[in-house]
Amino acid sequence: MATATWTEADIPDLQGKTVVVTGANSGLGYEATRMFAERGADVILACRSVDRGKDAVRSIREAVPDPSLSVGALDLASLDSIRNFAETLISEETPIDILCNNAGVMAIPRTETEDGFEMQFGVNHLGHFALTGLLLERLIETPGESRVVTHSSGAHKQGTIDFDDLQQGSSYSRWGAYAQSKLANLLFAYELDRKLKAVDSSVVSTTCHPGYAATNLQRRGAEMDGSKLKLAMMNVANRVFGQSPAMGALPMMYAAVEPTLTGGEYVGPSGLLNMRGYPETQRSSDRSYSEETATQLWDVSESLTGFTYPLSS
Repeated sequence: MATATWTEADIPDLQGKTVVVTGANSGLGYEATRMFAERGADVILACRSVDRGKDAVRSIREAVPDPSLSVGALDLASLDSIRNFAETLISEETPIDILCNNAGVMAIPRTETEDGFEMQFGVNHLGHFALTGLLLERLIETPGESRVVTHSSGAHKQGTIDFDDLQQGSSYSRWGAYAQSKLANLLFAYELDRKLKAVDSSVVSTTCHPGYAATNLQRRGAEMDGSKLKLAMMNVANRVFGQSPAMGALPMMYAAVEPTLTGGEYVGPSGLLNMRGYPETQRSSDRSYSEETATQLWDVSESLTGFTYPLSS
């Protein structure tokens, strides 16, 4: 559903709010962190590399007067790292008003996480599934309306959930695995929304996609392949088709702070082919709304991660 042009200027004052952003040191996560900080939020940069997180903090401090920023070590390819990160926030009694499940990998050669999951499914979906579950009670306990924002992609439209081979061990397609993980993000976000509403929780679950934003995400697969040709093609595509990371981060910001959202919304760019432009609420693929698939994926995700949500019953 189209909205009037919504820009950074429409982000409300966030003084006193605490925000966790995964993958905050670069790309869309960096831009979202900057925007949150500019509006006065206390932002926790959840980064695989603490050093790169600290570099991002230094960069933001050059542009934002006296921001409230801290860095936490979070490797979404490790369930142990996810538990340690969550336990640190819980032990410090840190309130969480907004959790942005932003970090991800895209179209990389087949590798596995520390726990043996296919990397894209493991990081993009299972890692954030576990993180959200571990932090959910803290989100519930935080006064006011807390939000979970899960970052998907337009690529979800090509995705299917292959329950017979979730880890794509028998036949791996890098783009197929990416599409599956992004469809999983939506199925998770919508199921979380249904479960939260069923218990009258004040926590809101929304989801978003950035369209085509020119970030380093597109380069990673080509870099891992060592292919100069693929890298050059990605650089050209970014220049020709991509919008800026700041514009690409607006759907995530809208999903995180727009007061008219009540949960279950999918936000993306309103322009050509939904690849660029200002944020609006949209409809995702028919597959993403399958409650049967979402329930099965939820149960499998709990089994794989070993974590049972407090809302499961």
